[in-house]
Amino acid sequence: MDSLNAAFPVAIDLAAVLLLALGIKGLSKVRSARSANGLAALAMGLAVVGLLIQLRPAPIAWAGIALGTAAGGLAGLLTARRVPMTAMPEMVALFNGCGGLASLLVAVGVALFQPEASDLVAQVSIAISVVVGAITFSGSIVAMAKLQGWLDTPAWTQSGLRHLVNAALAAVALGAAVLLPGHPGGAVLLVLVAASSLLGVGVTLPIGGADMPVVISLLNSYSGVAAAAAGFVVGSQLLIVAGAMVGAAGLILTQVMCTAMNRSLVSVLFGGALGTAAKVGGGGSEAGYTHITSCTPEECALALETAERVVFVPGYGLAVAQAQHALRELAKILEANGTEVSYAIHPVAGRMPGHMNVLLAEADVPYEQLQEMDAINPEFPRTDVAIVLGANDVVNPDAKRDPSSPLYGMPVLEVDQARQVFVVKRSLGAGYAGISNALFELPQTAMVFGDAKAVLNGLLSELRELGVGRQSVA
Repeated sequence: MDSLNAAFPVAIDLAAVLLLALGIKGLSKVRSARSANGLAALAMGLAVVGLLIQLRPAPIAWAGIALGTAAGGLAGLLTARRVPMTAMPEMVALFNGCGGLASLLVAVGVALFQPEASDLVAQVSIAISVVVGAITFSGSIVAMAKLQGWLDTPAWTQSGLRHLVNAALAAVALGAAVLLPGHPGGAVLLVLVAASSLLGVGVTLPIGGADMPVVISLLNSYSGVAAAAAGFVVGSQLLIVAGAMVGAAGLILTQVMCTAMNRSLVSVLFGGALGTAAKVGGGGSEAGYTHITSCTPEECALALETAERVVFVPGYGLAVAQAQHALRELAKILEANGTEVSYAIHPVAGRMPGHMNVLLAEADVPYEQLQEMDAINPEFPRTDVAIVLGANDVVNPDAKRDPSSPLYGMPVLEVDQARQVFVVKRSLGAGYAGISNALFELPQTAMVFGDAKAVLNGLLSELRELGVGRQSVA
């Protein structure tokens, strides 16, 4: 009977690991992402049940466990329902920070209240969990604040001074980490937490808006590493496996983001900030354009009426305007008119990995219409109309042809190959990189100035007046 009782938590942990692996695998595709998220949530629920069965906490502890579960669940529910799609990157950054903070608190709790129960492996794991957890938490909070517009990039962080400050903080943290196994509590632990937290701020604060997708995916990886280290601290094989999977997935995603931006991780973290010339979310000068052609939604609608193939290129401006549902309605009308519709997705469009995928999934855009960059680029030469909705740097042809451009070498969506291009933007302001976009001055390009939602609603009205899609819908 005792062996059966001992095997039961192990079986639960094994089931949780398998479900988590299936959940992470399913998140790689839009079609299975929602069910995969449910599997991952179920895995975490089983993990908690397995841990409680194994630890058998005292009756008085159940009140705290129940209170914490209810408070966390309610906070997550309210956040998920109330946070708009434009703030999703900030929420992801905050979640990464919460994961790092949880690992940090677990390690600090063991170091303070159970120092005698920790062997050398646990002590080393405590040090790693504290360092990585503190960096993840403070770095994520800074990333969230910069994305929200609460923090600007200080001028001194773009000089060599920041490297000296970060190197000093890293040295202090490393020294405290080395001393921690022999001094598990007290001043050494406090110094380690403080130095690591400040290091997270120092590393993240100089990074510009254009590099935020890389930062978010890297912080996600850090949270996994911190969780794996916390697993060694408390002796949880499940936490070790789950943290390792999240850490590995985050590193892979980080590499994908760097490749998509033609940036190395070293240049992102230490080489200065791409996009510090422009505030997060865009901006920059409107000067420098001499051959701009603008048009009205009516003229754009006339081109769409006869188009056989249309490609939409979503960007952050679409998310800001909350125009994804209007875009879906426009696509339905075009499809009813016999037009082939697809969506070109750049890996770093928006402000976090997969931002556009999530945005369009919210509007029930069919997943098979979402085309990744490598798949859609060969299709642009046969595209009648391409409509760019708030994207900027990811469609800049200078990335392919101008060696002097800071974007040179970055893979971009080859929108300039389409027969006709309409760019929907509020102004001619620069993107994250803070430079002009050669696409805007091409002879086949016309600017449609205005809020993306207003422009799309205008297109809908014009197409309905023209009777586009009316007979097919009927």
